Amino acid sequence: MTASPLGWRCFQLGLFLLPSTALLGALFLFPALLIGSVGRERAFWRDPWNLPLIVAGVLMAFGCFLADAQGLAWVGLGNWLPFFWGFWGFQPYVISAAARRRCSLWLVAGTVPVLITGLGQLWWGWAGPWELLGGLIVWFVEPGGKPEGRLSGLFDYANIASAWLALVWPLALAALVQPGLQRRQRLVVLVLAIAMVVGLVLTESRNGWGALVLAVPVVLGPPSWPWLVPLLALALLPVVVSVLPGMPAFLQDPARQVVPDALWARLNDSQYAGERVLASTRISQWTVGLQLILERPWFGWGAAAFSIIYPLRTGQWHGHAHNLPLELAISHGLPVATLVVGLVLALMVVSLRRGLSGLFDRAWWAALLILLVLHGTDLPFFDSRLNIAGWILLAGLRASFSPDRSDQPTTALAADV
Repeated sequence: MTASPLGWRCFQLGLFLLPSTALLGALFLFPALLIGSVGRERAFWRDPWNLPLIVAGVLMAFGCFLADAQGLAWVGLGNWLPFFWGFWGFQPYVISAAARRRCSLWLVAGTVPVLITGLGQLWWGWAGPWELLGGLIVWFVEPGGKPEGRLSGLFDYANIASAWLALVWPLALAALVQPGLQRRQRLVVLVLAIAMVVGLVLTESRNGWGALVLAVPVVLGPPSWPWLVPLLALALLPVVVSVLPGMPAFLQDPARQVVPDALWARLNDSQYAGERVLASTRISQWTVGLQLILERPWFGWGAAAFSIIYPLRTGQWHGHAHNLPLELAISHGLPVATLVVGLVLALMVVSLRRGLSGLFDRAWWAALLILLVLHGTDLPFFDSRLNIAGWILLAGLRASFSPDRSDQPTTALAADV
């Protein structure tokens, strides 16, 4: 499995542009996908790892005929079927460890505009809309962030910006600690890594804050754990004490003196006390989601059904179930959810068991782990940039133990690394 020079260049450029604009990123990634799908030694249906996606795709399409809102159901397939193809078609570009390292660096470099615009909107009051190509691309950068006071940058909402930064953070960490960098190069990467940490903190996303910590031991690897894990535990102890319900005041009050007010208040949701009704919480959304699954377990209700049914049953609007397995099962049925989620988990386990010896392979795995954790309480994949990046990460895991893989750069990459 060898990437062509043209496809490889399109793929790199697409990765670099992806964080800034899905449209420009896709304009280069789509030709790369076409090129990567031509002349393959094995057809799509002959790879056993594609079989769950083939079956899931057929079940999804059949379920659209049974959905109450068939138009929405068919449109909703756009969030899945093209990416099933991408999972296979992108593999030639991430087949080697050198290629995955190069792709990681392009994603890190492409995140710079997100950080600059995010910091600009908070610190200097930058405001959009900014247009490109005669209005074909528009960035609605909100002054002061969206919501107010939270960094969102080129994304529609702070939580989505946080999800992107959390995904890229382990790749940036690997770029920082990799051996062989010159002093000037390491200084540049250090500044970028610090900016990424600052950006994640300013999103005020609890998931993003957790990702900052989760990525470090995975990327640095088991040799660092004897000293790193106790150090992280010691650093996090005041935070845990400051937010844990039922802690004695003589322990919690000093901890809250050490931990910034904004941090512990955000973690225990004290700013929402007495304001949030039950129907606006995750517990209510998941409860209603489970009820919907029990009512239609086999083929689901169709894409976007949750956003229609939930307001009718609770009086509160929410666009999705804030949990990916639940959302899949609600929209397309339990068999589809089991096939897709099972495939992702199997890829994670198999790649881990085969060993993540390289620094960037550990970072790649950590990025996907963070994305999976984020989808336990939110659905950032509805942003196309995160959806594309997630399936590219999955393609890299599959390629890492593909029988066609190579530990050396591909022919197209050899002259480019």
